[in-house]
Amino acid sequence: MKTNKAGHWPRFSSPLPKEVTDRFLMGYAPHFVEHPISRQVQGALIDMLALPVSQLLSIISQVEQPLATRIAAGEVLGLKGDPRIDPFNPHMLTVPGGTVQIGLAPERVDPVMSAFEGLGLDRSWIEKETPCHRVALDEYRIARYPVTNSEYRHFLLETQHPALASSWAFGAYPHHMANHPVYSVDASDADAYACWLSKRTGRLFALPSEAQWEHAAAGSQRLQFPWGEHFDATFANTAELGLMQTTPVGVFIEGASPFGVMDMAGNVEEYVAQAYHPYPGGPQIRDDLVLDVGEHRVARGGSFTRFRDLARTARRHGRYPRPLYVMGFRLVENLR
Repeated sequence: MKTNKAGHWPRFSSPLPKEVTDRFLMGYAPHFVEHPISRQVQGALIDMLALPVSQLLSIISQVEQPLATRIAAGEVLGLKGDPRIDPFNPHMLTVPGGTVQIGLAPERVDPVMSAFEGLGLDRSWIEKETPCHRVALDEYRIARYPVTNSEYRHFLLETQHPALASSWAFGAYPHHMANHPVYSVDASDADAYACWLSKRTGRLFALPSEAQWEHAAAGSQRLQFPWGEHFDATFANTAELGLMQTTPVGVFIEGASPFGVMDMAGNVEEYVAQAYHPYPGGPQIRDDLVLDVGEHRVARGGSFTRFRDLARTARRHGRYPRPLYVMGFRLVENLR
């Protein structure tokens, strides 16, 4: 691993050996390292504790506020009770129907490999996104935030569903992370949650299709990241930020998608409804996920453990059996 002097991010050789540790893959030394953002958040927390909920909500909605202050305000909101999170009426945003384009044109593979050179990418991972193709979508609604720990707790209490989030140490609910996205769960648990909420509310909730997810993230402009064409480490909770844990949902204001959807890059990867198959006319990729896991659900958006390449809106990924892969989910509501 070498240092990227321009961005101060690690540069990996390819291919990477499977024996490397998760910590190495996140770009950290084997000894304890505390990134400045962690100290900044801790310092801001003290100032947030005495503030009323209304003021905390105001702080996290202001792009002028420093990122560490917004994160700290979100943390205290989680402890006091975050009014943005309603387990039985999630905040949904409407996405108009129409014919949309998803995927990547084959001639764009080389530029992507060049732009993200040094992150140990295998070319086949990017070829998995090809070709660019059209998909017809009905109007739908998509959750502004991924499903949080507090929402998943309600699901577990009502159903006695046996699969706990492995991120909950020893199965204990993390009260201090109530408004953080839940992870790591299996895709079948995410499906069960959507089914439960549909029956509970009489509405048609589901996991998004790949096309629904990508269109909500990239918009009709087909942006490379939800906010634009260029990566900014302060717009999403990826490994570049250095926080090494999830953050309260919705605090990365600049990272909103064209439809106003939050956290579609970083924080936790998000399952979609489909298992991996090549796109129409695309290559059959036999990467480690296919060879070692077999059939697997596609996940999107990257996470706090992964670098910026996985935060691209077209990137197709999945869960490999190691802690580095932190998988959550968000819902769509189909209107017919």
